[in-house]
Amino acid sequence: MPDTILLIQMLIVLAVIGAFAGVLAGLLGVGGGIVLVPAFFYAFQTLGYGGPDLMQMCLATSLATIIVTSVRSVMSHNKKGAVDWDILRSWAPGIVIGAVLGMLLVAQLRTTTLQAIFGVLALIVGLYMGFGRASWRLGPAMPTGAGRAALSPGMGFLSVLMGIGGGSFGVPLMSLFSVPIHRAVATAAGFGVLIAVPSVIGFLLVSLDGPVPPYTIGAVNLVAFAVIIAMTLVTAPLGVRLAHAMDPGPLKRVFAVFLVLVALNMLRKALWG
Repeated sequence: MPDTILLIQMLIVLAVIGAFAGVLAGLLGVGGGIVLVPAFFYAFQTLGYGGPDLMQMCLATSLATIIVTSVRSVMSHNKKGAVDWDILRSWAPGIVIGAVLGMLLVAQLRTTTLQAIFGVLALIVGLYMGFGRASWRLGPAMPTGAGRAALSPGMGFLSVLMGIGGGSFGVPLMSLFSVPIHRAVATAAGFGVLIAVPSVIGFLLVSLDGPVPPYTIGAVNLVAFAVIIAMTLVTAPLGVRLAHAMDPGPLKRVFAVFLVLVALNMLRKALWG
């Protein structure tokens, strides 16, 4: 049986993380994964679970939460007719293939390498969030043929390496190819389901080395999964209300700075420990 005091500490830390992630998701429209992965990492490391496969567990558990939040988001957006099902269907095979390949790679890598990968990718996302412009365009419509064949698995692959859903890469990509922002956000939620489901199935079969928190199956920690889902369901609507009551633009730039700092710290820890 797990230590009761340790379990209580885990529950408190995870509840705070889930509340923060939910508010940010509702307020800024950022996926929870980009907050959850570093938060899980620091929380579990502080609780004494700093093994060689810690990042695998952080990525897998984050993706497990994304299954629930993305399905809920897709259903909500679909009621408003905002999901572009043509894009979702045509990009689905490549995204799933990329997600599976990403899971297989993550299963072979250790925490230090995964920290470095997360740091580099989070730095790119943070810089785009801070300096990107809504007016930027790469084309008048989403790519088909060879372009789609290259970009769709790439999106799935990189998202699993970061433990995130479809928002951080999918929304900017669709915006760059002239998809209206509300349609892009709704459709990216569908990308999140395609990324998370196959990768989490694989992560449930992974065997981790070193100490793991109680109630961990494969690389997915069930306690973190349950607490995060419960808290984000409560706090995400609060973030949405705040977004309607204030201008989220300046806060988005503040979050971009925060994300860049988190990314740089991940890189520092990966390189120098």
